[in-house]
This record gives sequence, structure tokens and C-alpha cells, in this order.
Amino acid sequence: MAQTFTSLSAPQVMLWGLLFFGGIYLGFGALTWLLTKRVLPAMGIGRALDPRPLQPGQLQRELTQSGVSVLIFGLGMVFPWGLLQLGWARLEPDAGWRRIGVEILVLAVWNDVHFWVNHRLLHTRWLRRFHGPHHRSFVTTPWATYSFHPIEALMLGNVILLPMVLHDFSFWSLASVPVFSLFFNCVGHSNYDFVPGVSYSHWFAASRRHHLHHAVHNGNYGFQFTFMDRLFRTRIAADAAQPLFQAFHKKLGKTHGATTA
Repeated sequence: MAQTFTSLSAPQVMLWGLLFFGGIYLGFGALTWLLTKRVLPAMGIGRALDPRPLQPGQLQRELTQSGVSVLIFGLGMVFPWGLLQLGWARLEPDAGWRRIGVEILVLAVWNDVHFWVNHRLLHTRWLRRFHGPHHRSFVTTPWATYSFHPIEALMLGNVILLPMVLHDFSFWSLASVPVFSLFFNCVGHSNYDFVPGVSYSHWFAASRRHHLHHAVHNGNYGFQFTFMDRLFRTRIAADAAQPLFQAFHKKLGKTHGATTA
């Protein structure tokens, strides 16, 4: 597969990139939406996190912004391809599955570091305006996973470039990064607690942590893991959004009372 990828032309790489990123976005988004809206609630598994309704036009906005991100990510496949063409990086064609497994683990950790650093930068006063479009989704949905400003998409989309020039990865290891990244992203933006019984710091509680990031905006800058937020003391308290939810329920009660009266 390494030889096949490097033998493609630049337009072919960009076309396959668009199909790849568009496919995984739509596939994971639809699956997560179906699970959290239909299947899991019907089975009594898990629970919704933020009770507030979506904003008018939110889904359309998320899909539109995500379409731009898919364009950036897909067309951007020409950059790792270009590194290979220039000889600045190379793929290991004979990597065994054990090596591939280790590489994927290393890339997963790097992905969390890269995401935390860029996410933290996007919350500074210099770059906050580029992160604002993503934070318009106060209540998250799986379709918000790629709902970025183009600058944010460029910042987050370069995750594999540095590792490529430092190590000869397998094609499959590098190709796994957008797959597991989007999977974790869909979980984090699902607004659903899949395993309520685990602690707030557990890996399986990533959706709880990221839902709080959207609810209160600051802190919980990490991705799937917690080590970066622990190291830099940027974790949000598990009950930080409760005042928002209490105010919503109070307002809902008053509205319901006025309606029935």
C-alpha cells in the first residue's frame, strides 16, 4: 500500500483524501447519532449529558462548517504525500503487525499532545476568534466533530507531519490517525455518557469531560486521555455545569407552569 500511495499523482491523492475524510465523517457521525438517539436509550444503556435543546439551525451549521474542514483535510493529504515525494519522509513497507500496533499507540499519545497544545492556543486571546465557530455548539453533537474555522482545521490537521519526518511509519499506522481521532471525537461530542459507572477521570468518561468544555468553555483541553490536563492543571470540576442545568430546569419549570396555567 505504501508504494501505491506514493505512486499516485497529486490530484489523485487529493481526490482520495476527500473521499476518505468525507466517508469517515459521515459514517462515524451517523453511527454515533443512531446509537445515542435511538439504540442505547432504548436499551437503557447510558444517558444524555446536557439536557438543553440544540440551537435553531445548529445541525445545518455544523454540517456546512464540517464540509469545509473535509475539504481542507482531504486536499491537505497532498502535504504528507509531498514529504514522501521530496524524500523528507518515507514509509516502512514491511512493518509487521506488532510494529504497527506500537506505532499506532505512539501516534495516539502524540495526537493527544498535539491536540492539547493547539486547543490551548485556540483559547488564547490571539486565536480565540478562530475557535469561536466550533464553540457555537454549546450542546454538542457528533456532527460538530469537524465543525471548525478553516484556521483551526489547518492547525489540527497537521498532526502527522512532524512524526513522519522523525520516523519511518507504516502506511497503515498513519492512516489510522484520522480514523481513531474521528472516532474519539464523535464520542467526545456525542453529548452522551456511555459508561456512567466509571469515574470522571477514566478514559471512558471522555464524553463527560469534553461536554463540560463546551458547556463552560475553559479547561479540559485534552482529547481522549487526561494526562495533559493533569500535568498543566487545566481540568474542569466534574460538577462545573450544574448551575447551568439547574437554571435551565428552573426556566423550563416556569415556562411549563405558565403554559398549563
